[in-house]
Amino acid sequence: MSRPHSSGPGAIVLLLASLAGLAVALYAYFTPLTGVTGSFGAFVAILACIVLALLAFVLAAVRGRGARMALRVVILLGLVGTFFVGLLLHQWWIGVAMVVGLVGLILDMLMPHATHPAHT
Repeated sequence: MSRPHSSGPGAIVLLLASLAGLAVALYAYFTPLTGVTGSFGAFVAILACIVLALLAFVLAAVRGRGARMALRVVILLGLVGTFFVGLLLHQWWIGVAMVVGLVGLILDMLMPHATHPAHT
């Protein structure tokens, strides 16, 4: 018997971290006196967090091992890039959110995932 496929805790942590980063980036973009109000860098951080949130949904849904590995590499690059953007913008909380997202990605790699059921 195979257990039903569910979105693992790693994908959920990654999604929550992406949404937290999005909230901080939106705050920085729209709030006066943050130093990056209306800047292109804050806009890039917003877009990157949205893409990471979408990739977290895809990670929870994809089943193939090769596809999961490729998606994890893309997510890792997105996390590192968004972390760097957050640091350049002096928005440390974006960096913290991306580190939490990295923890979620590591959790996703460590948790067993349902594969195709064995036929007997």
